[in-house]
Amino acid sequence: MKLFLLTIFLFGLFYESPAIDTPDYIRNILDERDQQIKELLGPRGQSYTEEQREHLKAIINDIVDYPAMARVALADHYDNITEEQRAEFVDLFARVIRQHSLGQLDIYRAEVSYEDIEVSDNEAHVVTIAVLDNVRTPVQYRMHKVDGSWLIADMSVDNVWTAESYRRSFQNIIRRRGFDALLDSLRRRVES
Repeated sequence: MKLFLLTIFLFGLFYESPAIDTPDYIRNILDERDQQIKELLGPRGQSYTEEQREHLKAIINDIVDYPAMARVALADHYDNITEEQRAEFVDLFARVIRQHSLGQLDIYRAEVSYEDIEVSDNEAHVVTIAVLDNVRTPVQYRMHKVDGSWLIADMSVDNVWTAESYRRSFQNIIRRRGFDALLDSLRRRVES
């Protein structure tokens, strides 16, 4: 037992984990998340308990900065709404994205290769290729560091950015029917 503890201690002295501001560190956190999801998913065709679905939801989405995505999705309207409206919007928006991510679980079984990771100050851009059933899909992440942790501020699947895509739709609703109509639409979507 003492030899085991000594080995762990010495390993800790000589092993340096990648610094938080490096591409290797970002790759490691994304790889770790990917492996957790794959382990929980298991083989195709498996059904999931509500507890497993909640755990998947947490793993898939806890690295996402929903307030940052909401700011992009609402554009100028984000600064023109009350704190209460903003809090409700961020909550509903996050729930819509979470529901969407659980509707397409097979994509999380894809093999991921990292094509490029660029880090500049507190921002990073990650370019990956996800391969599932011999179909190659480009997946990109815009990440930023918040309180010492890297979070996804937006993501692109097949060159469609999530927050930017919602922005076009949300702006149309706000322009035609107002912000309250957008909230009503999101409430209905979450409830269905």
